[in-house]
Amino acid sequence: MNIQYNCFPNGNKIALTLSFDDGRIHDRRLISILNQYGLKGTFHLNSGFFGLDSYINKSEIKELYQGHEVSAHSLTHPHLTQIPNNEIIHQLLEDKRNLEALVGYPVRGMSYPFGDYNSNVIEHAKMVGLEYSRTVKSTMNFKLPDDFMEWHPTVHIKSELSELWNRCLDNRLNEMRCFYVWSHSYEFEDNQTWDMIEDFCRMVSQSKEVWFATNSEIKAYMDALKRLIISADSDMIMNPNSMDVWVSINHQSVCIKSGETYHTKR
Repeated sequence: MNIQYNCFPNGNKIALTLSFDDGRIHDRRLISILNQYGLKGTFHLNSGFFGLDSYINKSEIKELYQGHEVSAHSLTHPHLTQIPNNEIIHQLLEDKRNLEALVGYPVRGMSYPFGDYNSNVIEHAKMVGLEYSRTVKSTMNFKLPDDFMEWHPTVHIKSELSELWNRCLDNRLNEMRCFYVWSHSYEFEDNQTWDMIEDFCRMVSQSKEVWFATNSEIKAYMDALKRLIISADSDMIMNPNSMDVWVSINHQSVCIKSGETYHTKR
């Protein structure tokens, strides 16, 4: 019996996730573009800046980011490796608390301000209940992270993304691939590249068999995949999770439903 963990929801082999930092007013225009093409974004926000010049207001958070994910980015965007441990906790916990009060769900992840982190920052992020964090190190590949607290993106969004996207789609090994793009919405305004981000969204939205997901959705799914319980003879797969999970059995995608014990020799 050939069982492989190489499927996202609905048997898709490719996931696309996008994230944007800081919570600037240009998120409004960006979200309208994402919504137009059915894409999802994770928005890492600095709650200490709400209402300041060029930043969004806290009163609009819940409605503006509906259908997307709100994630942490620290309270006031310091270099986390350069402040005392108690201040790291304050920056992360207060941001998490403020955001949760606005959106009405637990904030599960973050991105590191300035891309600045070390093992100490990671440990303190875990202490306040954060499960993943994005760096600013572009890998130019489509691998999922071994450690989601060091989630390196594929690329910082720029022109000529189509070649990289086509390389991701050319999945001859039939493996799980994650195309992770990050940026700031103000970059599109400052550089007048709104056409570029819209062209990218239009292009990827036309791709079939791609899972458009937030950061936390991908993290939750991968956690659920790892929790599957396989019998000694690989003839049973138990799914103890609250979500359905897909696997490949003898090169065919199969859904293992939540709470189900699936018999592979049906």
